[in-house]
Amino acid sequence: MMKKDSFRSVLILGGAGFIGSNLASSILRNSSDNVHIFDNLSRPGVRNNLSWLQEFAGNSGRLQITVADIRDAAQVDRAVRHATEIYHFAAQAAVTTSIQDPRHDFDVNLAGTFNVLEGARKSENRPFLLFTSTNKVYGDFGAASLTEEDKRYRSKLAQGTSEDQPLDFHSPYGCSKGAADQYVRDYARIYGLRTVVFRMSCIAGARQFGNEDQGWVAHFLYSALRGAAITIFGNGKQVRDVLCVEDLVRAFDSARQLPASPDGRIYNIGGGPQNGVSLLELIELVEDLTGRRLEIQHDEPRPGDQLYYVTDSSRFQHDTGWAPKIAPVETLRLIHDFWKKNRGLFATDHTATALLRASSTELVQPA
Repeated sequence: MMKKDSFRSVLILGGAGFIGSNLASSILRNSSDNVHIFDNLSRPGVRNNLSWLQEFAGNSGRLQITVADIRDAAQVDRAVRHATEIYHFAAQAAVTTSIQDPRHDFDVNLAGTFNVLEGARKSENRPFLLFTSTNKVYGDFGAASLTEEDKRYRSKLAQGTSEDQPLDFHSPYGCSKGAADQYVRDYARIYGLRTVVFRMSCIAGARQFGNEDQGWVAHFLYSALRGAAITIFGNGKQVRDVLCVEDLVRAFDSARQLPASPDGRIYNIGGGPQNGVSLLELIELVEDLTGRRLEIQHDEPRPGDQLYYVTDSSRFQHDTGWAPKIAPVETLRLIHDFWKKNRGLFATDHTATALLRASSTELVQPA
């Protein structure tokens, strides 16, 4: 539950997306604070998320919505002006898309983040700023530290990857997000902003409209439910640690209560070794939950994919006392419950296409 303290005016960039809408609903439910959603509504399902949030807000006047793009510096300046807290989730979030169109990836992820930082720097409120980065800033670890088992890779680094891992940007996506998270850190050093960067692993949960490129946990489950095939790139033994979005929202609340650091704060955030799961293992969990067999197709590994990534979040746990509570199987149940209550959004591919056409311009929030 959000801590009820001094009045907050919370700006969530990409706030109609999966992570943003979950954070916004938590604030609206558990406080009397104001929430400002800034989003260009480009992804399927996000308009439904806004309607959901408006139900929480009712006639309170606590929810403001701006339909705009973070590449528009003037719009960002106006949105940031009155915020006491900024959560920056707006992003081009797919490695594959970044390879196809690196200019767009650069403009959204790096130039867009620069707009946010400049708005925060000029604001008289000196807002707290949290930026969601990615484990992709650590690049491809390769197979040197891995052993191959029947259904997964296993790493010699049992505790996972810490913030001491050297940066190694692979793919345009890794470069744009990595450069952006360094900008966020440097604005703490040079301009005294109170910033936190979360380098996140796999986030999953309710209100996630997963697809092949983003939100793979939800994508596997939805594919099983509608009897669609999934494509496994590589052998399926790749491992990620899964963090439920409800645990992530608690981490946001813990982060905002940290004292300022002159060097900025950067944390690896994920489900940790206890929530590590391979693609093949997740398929088994999905099939057990749904009682349906997944149709699987295989293809070559994709550029930029990591064979193994599990988060060591011990630094953040030490600084805040936060720890993940929800296991991957329970996260799958939460996504399944969301699907059951919102089947109309998943009825057919035509529905998804219609949702996309109903949205405006281009992608600015993560899956």
